[in-house]
Amino acid sequence: MNAIEALVTRKSTARLIEPAPGAEDLGIMMKAAIRAPDHCRLRPWRFLVVEGTAREKLGDIFMDALKSRDPEAAEALLQKEKNKPQRAPMVIVVIAKVEEHPKVPAIEQILSAGAAAQNLMLAAHALGYGGIWRSGKPCFDPNVKRALGAREADQIVGFLYLGTAERPPILSDESPEEYVEMWNG
Repeated sequence: MNAIEALVTRKSTARLIEPAPGAEDLGIMMKAAIRAPDHCRLRPWRFLVVEGTAREKLGDIFMDALKSRDPEAAEALLQKEKNKPQRAPMVIVVIAKVEEHPKVPAIEQILSAGAAAQNLMLAAHALGYGGIWRSGKPCFDPNVKRALGAREADQIVGFLYLGTAERPPILSDESPEEYVEMWNG
């Protein structure tokens, strides 16, 4: 698949099954990720690949964080939170490693990690995999950050759920004109 085709046909898909990307494809995806725009070559990203039984441990982290945020959470809600990482055979946690820098503010470092995540998602699509970028409260929960080895200044930009699309996503026939205008000053 060429680059333009990958860009205009990628769509999130939530129903993911085996197989997940193997080592060779994961390596290609990571090479694409680290080509993201990066001011001053800070390399403000970290990727945690979560597969197999490690997804259960990630689910425990999500559930424990929910218990901490909401001690009254119903058991069904806790179980739902615990099962989230089981929605795909692979989850990649993308963390922005935010450093104090005189020329590169934190927001630019976070955006760079987001661009790395998007490159990763596009590469996965080009290799024939499906995926969805999930965020939500776990991204901002200090207990989740701590459990995943992120520092207080760091930011989890997303959980990339990857695998094989159970069925091909339907692409909408959306036009970019709705979002674009020519600015002439």
